[in-house]
Amino acid sequence: MTQSLDNAQIEALVRRAVRAIVNNDSTSAAQPPGWVDGKPNLRVSISARHVHLSDEHVETLFGPGATLTPMKDLYQDGFFAAEQTVMIIGPKKRMLPSVRVLGPTRPFSQVELAFTDSISLGLDIPIRHSGDIEGTPGCVMVGPAGTVQLDKGVIRAARHVHMNQSDAQFYGVKKGDFMDLKITSPQCTITMSDVLVRADDTSKLEVHIDTDEGNACNLDSATKIELIPSGGGCGCKAH
Repeated sequence: MTQSLDNAQIEALVRRAVRAIVNNDSTSAAQPPGWVDGKPNLRVSISARHVHLSDEHVETLFGPGATLTPMKDLYQDGFFAAEQTVMIIGPKKRMLPSVRVLGPTRPFSQVELAFTDSISLGLDIPIRHSGDIEGTPGCVMVGPAGTVQLDKGVIRAARHVHMNQSDAQFYGVKKGDFMDLKITSPQCTITMSDVLVRADDTSKLEVHIDTDEGNACNLDSATKIELIPSGGGCGCKAH
């Protein structure tokens, strides 16, 4: 009788665990990407200096047939930091020795630096949104198998927020709009305007700022983060 009772208890526990797993999976599947408990989960990430490469330049820098080797997945699904790094050389042979390559590859190569990085290289780089590289300075990229001379493509990436369409609806914004980001941090509270909305069907809510901006607001010590439609609005999300 005791053994029979124990088996019944075990069976009930197993059934309960299976139901919990199924219910959680159903809830997750019903939620938009990145949402937690039925709401967007705001994340602010510092985007350190990095390089995006074309397939052609991957082979030039790392050898014929070379492909990018994922080292660490990024927050956005399908994107990763690669094992590979390159040296960036600016005017007067000033250099940054190990700049991480991000994947996957792109149709054309692009280097994204912070303002202080550009000073170190001796480059005057404009603030641009990714892909807008006409009229920007170039540099030399050096890998273990070769070098690439970029005639253009070195930028300081403008701050922006990735989001899906459900996030956009939650905040009352659309692709191409601008938002304000308020970061409350001890003695370093700051509001950043002109945060470009990049909305699609699959992205998770994530603001990208560069290292200079992250240091200016002491992001690691932030106690509250708010994303607000420009001109005010009430759809802010804070944590």
